[in-house]
Amino acid sequence: MPTLLQVDNISVAFDGFKAINGLSFDIGHAELRAIIGPNGAGKTTFMDIVTGKTRPDTGDVRWGAKNTSLIRKSESKIAQLGIGRKFQKPTTFEAQTVYENLLMALANNRSPFAVLRYKKSPKDETKIAEIAGLIKLKGNLNHIAGALSHGQKQWLEIGMLLAQDPQLLLVDEPAAGMTASERAVTVTLLKDLAKTRSIVVVEHDMEFIRQLGCRVTVLHEGAVLAEGSLDFVTKRQDVIDVYLGR
Repeated sequence: MPTLLQVDNISVAFDGFKAINGLSFDIGHAELRAIIGPNGAGKTTFMDIVTGKTRPDTGDVRWGAKNTSLIRKSESKIAQLGIGRKFQKPTTFEAQTVYENLLMALANNRSPFAVLRYKKSPKDETKIAEIAGLIKLKGNLNHIAGALSHGQKQWLEIGMLLAQDPQLLLVDEPAAGMTASERAVTVTLLKDLAKTRSIVVVEHDMEFIRQLGCRVTVLHEGAVLAEGSLDFVTKRQDVIDVYLGR
């Protein structure tokens, strides 16, 4: 599997605390990967570095076929290159409809002049319908986003990211606060998305990860502790010790 994202020996410290400590691993094209680890393991900082929110002290993050370094690029430039991030708390436009949220997120020219002149095209309508079907909200296009269930808001935010046509989606704790039926839909959604793009899921819910059935990377103290299937990593004594605090 060709590499899409390469994290190469990155480290970053905050007030002397090493949040990331020589972290290295790769994400392949159209790969579904789960990242787990105890609180403070470096999961959020890893996502902050990849998306340009935090700059590492050492190491590099390289992207795509051109092996482009992301280290000195802005958050907006990294997003334009094809990396999307969904935070744990949904950030939708609550007073707007599902349709309007997706329309605003479409990957059109968003310069002030272009926005003033913007007119919907049939292509936009097709894209919105396609995304709405994918995120199971086709029957909710005219519903106000604020009235959606927690799970539906999560799906809408994923849809808004899909409108930007990302090659890599970083998804933070998608199962948190969802009902069992919403979690099942989310598992199917993430698996379907991973057929055409790479998905990295940071999650605490082990049953949710088990249902994803993907490769798992375990972080501890800012570095990779173990990697493999969920059954493989959770049987390792060092992983057991970390999770049980021994």
